[in-house]
Amino acid sequence: MSDTTRQSIGEFVAPFALATPDGEISPRRLALLTAIGETGSISAAAKVVGITYKAAWDAVDVMNNLAGEQLVCSQHGGRGGGGATLTEAGLRVVNDLANLQRLQAQLMAQLKAAGNLDTSLALLRKLSIKSSARNILTGIVESVQAGGVNAEVNVRLSGGESLHAVITRDSVEDLQIAPGREVQALIKASWIILAAADDGLRTSARNRLCGEIQRITSGEVNAEVVVKLAGGNTLAAIITQQSLLELGFKTGDQVCALIKASHIILGVQS
Repeated sequence: MSDTTRQSIGEFVAPFALATPDGEISPRRLALLTAIGETGSISAAAKVVGITYKAAWDAVDVMNNLAGEQLVCSQHGGRGGGGATLTEAGLRVVNDLANLQRLQAQLMAQLKAAGNLDTSLALLRKLSIKSSARNILTGIVESVQAGGVNAEVNVRLSGGESLHAVITRDSVEDLQIAPGREVQALIKASWIILAAADDGLRTSARNRLCGEIQRITSGEVNAEVVVKLAGGNTLAAIITQQSLLELGFKTGDQVCALIKASHIILGVQS
């Protein structure tokens, strides 16, 4: 079959992702960021992108954490509910994305006109690794104290908080974890215990990260409580509805997230 008669199997597209030092912001999340800028609303932007309101909020938390600074600033009231605006950093990302998309469209048009665009490239897909851990925080290793089998790694988070993780010595060597190395701390939401900031509770948990409850999403059995830490990062914790009722938590309350050092998984950029 000649090139002139060959049927096209589709249009080749190359959606942009934003690679930050802490991880990748996916094309869909960038689309959400753009929609937030256009609508001024989390809920309206979620509808534009085709995701749930909760998923949109989760994506905003992840983007803010990965960027190392706020891209989206939430507001009470807003058009259509869940009001939000883009920060200066968020606006820069959206504007840069729009410029790249415009240049991409021009390049694709030129390649298509020249007949050099092989549509079979559309079959290629970028492989990505996703974590089931709800919380991914970035920091710099401050110290490593090695024991016989395990090692305690002290990490200074991007927001300034200190985090202690216990991992095996083999993992320290394999990941080449040493002072000054940037790492990602993965924490499952179900591993976090919440307590009121002023309860004076003493526990065996090595980590105590305090902040303000940003929002609560209730389900039939469990509830997700998102806490904004003093340094700006967010943590999501899963607790039972019964615990939520007994503790009386509500948005704006000051709480502390208690995390055992052995419940923190450390990762590094390859």
